Amino acid sequence: MRAWCLASALFASGATLACDTPVTVCERVTPSDFALLDGGVPATVLVDAGADSAVRRVAASLAEDLGRVGGSVPEVLTAADGVDGPIVVVGVQGDSAWIDGLVAAGKLRLDDIGGQWEAFQLAVVDQPWPGVAQALVIAGSDRRGAVFGAYDLSERIGVSPWHWFADVPVTRRATVRVTAGERSDRPGVRYRGIFINDEDPALSGWAKKKFGGVNADMYAHVFELLLRLKGNYLWPAMWAPKSFHLDDPRSAALAHEMGVVMGTSHHEPLTRAQAEWHRLEDDPSTGGEWDYARNGRNLRTFWRGGLERMMRGAGGGMHENLLTIGMRGDGDAPMSEGTATDLLERVVADQRRLIEEVTGRPASEVPQMWALYKEVQDYYDQGMTVPDDVTLLFADDNWGQIRRLPTRDLGRAGGFGVYYHFDYVGVPRNYKWLNTNQIGKVWQQMDLAWQRGARDIWIVNVGDIKPVEYPLDFFMDMAWGPERMTPEALAAYPEDWAAQQFGAELGAEVGALMTEYSRLAARRKPELVNEGTYALGEIRPDVLVRGEWSGIVEDWRALVARLDAVRPRVPEAARPAFFQLVDYPIQAVANLYEMYFATAWNQRLAARFDPRGNVFLEQAERAYARDAELVREYHTLLDGKWDKMMSQVHTNYVIWNDPVRQNPPVLIRTAGDVPEKMRNARAVFVDPESGAGPIRIDAVDVDRGVAAVGIAWSPVPDLGQGRAALVALPQGRPPTTPSAAPRAEYDVTLPENEGIELRLRLAPTLDTVGSGGVRIGVSFGDGPMQTLVSELEPTGGGAEKPGQKRWYAAVIDNRVDLVATFDALPAGRHALKLWRLDDNAVVEVLEIVPQ
Repeated sequence: MRAWCLASALFASGATLACDTPVTVCERVTPSDFALLDGGVPATVLVDAGADSAVRRVAASLAEDLGRVGGSVPEVLTAADGVDGPIVVVGVQGDSAWIDGLVAAGKLRLDDIGGQWEAFQLAVVDQPWPGVAQALVIAGSDRRGAVFGAYDLSERIGVSPWHWFADVPVTRRATVRVTAGERSDRPGVRYRGIFINDEDPALSGWAKKKFGGVNADMYAHVFELLLRLKGNYLWPAMWAPKSFHLDDPRSAALAHEMGVVMGTSHHEPLTRAQAEWHRLEDDPSTGGEWDYARNGRNLRTFWRGGLERMMRGAGGGMHENLLTIGMRGDGDAPMSEGTATDLLERVVADQRRLIEEVTGRPASEVPQMWALYKEVQDYYDQGMTVPDDVTLLFADDNWGQIRRLPTRDLGRAGGFGVYYHFDYVGVPRNYKWLNTNQIGKVWQQMDLAWQRGARDIWIVNVGDIKPVEYPLDFFMDMAWGPERMTPEALAAYPEDWAAQQFGAELGAEVGALMTEYSRLAARRKPELVNEGTYALGEIRPDVLVRGEWSGIVEDWRALVARLDAVRPRVPEAARPAFFQLVDYPIQAVANLYEMYFATAWNQRLAARFDPRGNVFLEQAERAYARDAELVREYHTLLDGKWDKMMSQVHTNYVIWNDPVRQNPPVLIRTAGDVPEKMRNARAVFVDPESGAGPIRIDAVDVDRGVAAVGIAWSPVPDLGQGRAALVALPQGRPPTTPSAAPRAEYDVTLPENEGIELRLRLAPTLDTVGSGGVRIGVSFGDGPMQTLVSELEPTGGGAEKPGQKRWYAAVIDNRVDLVATFDALPAGRHALKLWRLDDNAVVEVLEIVPQ
């Protein structure tokens, strides 16, 4: 769903559109509009016979999309002879005789896209050639520009990028018109991509059953999805023993033919999968230790082989790659215990010599990136010299918080990028089952990256792809148009996205389901939940008193009730997509919480020989069985199209990283000699007695905002554990001094007190400049400001650092709590002030606890 997604979604659902935008899809019929479909008859598609393979492929794909909408697939021609109806021309400026001829004749201007990267222009041209009344020209500045222009049109006529990968249906139309005029677009971020990772057993098992393996037949669908999302860059699946090139040599050729830029993950240099080293370890010329100091010659031979393979691309030409340089240890481990800067600089210099020797070009002319992942960031922080043309790829902490952003060499030619995670295998525990990513958080972090100059690569670890369709669509939308993704566009996104998939009449409700699911799932990753996660409540002889656990479960039950109300209204054709994208995630995670909630009460009651525990034992057993039923429903959907895709282990983790099977809950049955009156006991819940608690303020409920130096606290939707969070915008600005800091003010009424404890709940963001933490100021009235600091140190792959225990707790709970204490304040009205000192502070809740 692109920036104009609402129009596309409305068209797909049958609503009448405003038709005053140039080159947009419309239902009206006027003489100036281009007839893309007329009475079910599609326009002819025209492409040059000698066009690039990616252009020829997308022309055929566009024709298929017209067939999906209109019912008949048009011809794809290489000559316009004899065609008297409307024609869609797909080509590249400077490489298409049809398009260049129109430019030379003065019928078409392409000034807006000339010399641009992946830009496209759509234009309706009257009387393009004798006997042809109109043509719709899709002109790319390069081959991918033409691809994106064609898929732009496909999406506008109602073909979702997820039509195959999530079975989103296409609404049939007999008549489709395109308004007159011209329109152009281009990407904001240069390389926009995904990393398939942690893909065993789910995606791997699915691919093996459906395609015979992770091969070119599977990648054909992945490449198409990526291009439809206007992405261009892929790190392929690499969990041992996978190798993109060795497993199926067709895959690399297909990527090149379709226009996808290939790369390798952060620890796989010069196109070589890590698995290849181990497959070739018995070869005396390439094998041995993965240790450059001891085995540099064999490593250079190994890397040279990867480069030579790249040069032997389809048709004898060079395949398009963004080369990973640098080095980590074997199996994605640190290269050494310390920061071996001299050794790593030598590795990079030798790799660049290999690039020049094999390609015959200066290394500066071959795109390269160096990933500052985990401990590799230390090399950057300590001033390692990297050639100016290499893109520096910063990383998050694997949990969605960017660790570092550019602090020096801001004008470097290679620029900067970000490697982000929607999925992870690592400490404190894996999360790779379902989506747990809020798009508001993605927006806040990636907007920060954009504002700070990380604009050359955005790549996201998507695990198995399937569970993260929604945030992936958002990530790619934002990468294409970062400046168009404003907070207002972010707020509209859930409804717009849902309308595109399921129709405008369901957009608002389904969008709200997606937002609430994301909020609840992001509280704590499902893999990190167990029966001991939340406070349970009080046991009394006749009743059980609700505690925190009850509130959490009630939130999920309320969401399931909303889901149950929407489901019957989903059209039959859209139900498989609805199950995959909305229904299964909500039901599955809600059921998981029910299982752990029942397990907690069972264990607690059974420890007291209370037979009410048996009620919960049966509930937990039903929930565990229900989990398997939901997986079976997913795997049998559409005659088993997605069989194995929900195979990730997600219940009752027994080890931190990679359990091999689902584990049932540990339950205890109470039996034997129990009092007669308790043998048929029921579990009856009551609410706790109300009492005085803290004064709780949602951070977005600001009474007064005072901007300064062009910055103001602003609400950001779909962010944090409440309905929104407070962020100082625009992001990317330097620290502010207390005297010049923007502030938010809250009017509060304090009771009699002997002091005040103020608690701030923030998202667990990180200090991206390395200045010692993220600072925020608080004060009451005209009193002095206190400075609070969030200091979190993510795991860097090496020895544990002082702030890592705080980071563990913060990412597990998806929050960090800061506390300030104040001397006694007079009872009555006060202004609580929140001061922006550092960038990247995300405030969710303020609590005032009178002492």
